[in-house]
Amino acid sequence: MNAAVLQKTNAAVTMPGPCPVITTERLVLRPHKLSDAPAIAESLGDFKVSRMLARVPQPYDRQDALDWLVPQASGLLPDWMLAITTGDDIHVGVVGLEQRHGGWRLGYWLNRLYWGRGYMTEAVAGTLERFFRRMPEVRIYSGAFADNLASLNVQKKLGFRIIDANQIFSISQNRMVPHIETMLLPEDFRPADRP
Repeated sequence: MNAAVLQKTNAAVTMPGPCPVITTERLVLRPHKLSDAPAIAESLGDFKVSRMLARVPQPYDRQDALDWLVPQASGLLPDWMLAITTGDDIHVGVVGLEQRHGGWRLGYWLNRLYWGRGYMTEAVAGTLERFFRRMPEVRIYSGAFADNLASLNVQKKLGFRIIDANQIFSISQNRMVPHIETMLLPEDFRPADRP
């Protein structure tokens, strides 16, 4: 087998395919579009949201959102970055799986006005369920800042286990922050635990 064919074969085995549209009980998760920029800027401009994320600057504005959206909306990235909507196509958050450091990493955030309703557990469960159908043997890594108990509870409900504790730099907080690292094996995934 020549190198080009081998490379294509390996890519098909290690990539999940294009970012899908996923419908759950209360949500529609879809690929991003450039018109999501104002909603993203509004959500991530809220320090209570951005302080929980390692790679989001403060202040955060529409141009920051566009800078992130352009590669996402191109459809050329292998990552799954899904816009969370409540069915009215209004962007209220993100759930994503991206290849980082040789593995798949889960990340997510939600506009603060939608906290406490079980939306994130539902969005993450729906995304992982579809991802595991395409990539059944893949481990998923994630984590959260140690004081983000809501995020750690989402992961625990779905079967993630703690594998490490460390400190990482938070751009929005401009300091090192205690962080809990987690991992999900496909056989430990509990999709039935969503609301």
